[in-house]
Amino acid sequence: MRLSTQTNFAVRTLVYCAVSGNELNRVGDMARAFGISDMFLFKIIVPLTRNGLLETVRGRRGGVRLARPAPAINLLEVIRLTEDGFALSECFTHDREKCPFKDRCAYTNALDRALEAFQSVLAEYTIADLAGNPDLESALNIIALPQGQRRAR
Repeated sequence: MRLSTQTNFAVRTLVYCAVSGNELNRVGDMARAFGISDMFLFKIIVPLTRNGLLETVRGRRGGVRLARPAPAINLLEVIRLTEDGFALSECFTHDREKCPFKDRCAYTNALDRALEAFQSVLAEYTIADLAGNPDLESALNIIALPQGQRRAR
């Protein structure tokens, strides 16, 4: 199993916003920090905003910030939002009902248990947990400005 690039940058975007506090973050600054294009980041921000994880403010002083507190955003929630599914094999698709080994297959049972364990671990983490490293602010080039504003270096 491999998580998509979109998922990785969605998590990074949420962590970036958590590290910067309640400040508005410019998409261009975040995209530069991640080494991706503004347009690719916009594509990632849209579903995060639509699903209430980010809020956007338009205009010259606009940007994005967390729509909920970082401890209230669960990592599993983000991954479920950004991934198409968790089908580890064709046994996880609609064809599962047609399988003659249905409910008797050790392979499928093992994959079911592995997926449950994977999701259980992800459910233990929040964006606040991921943003808790004090070195992230400098790694993301976020610096404090007067009056509580933040801007990328």
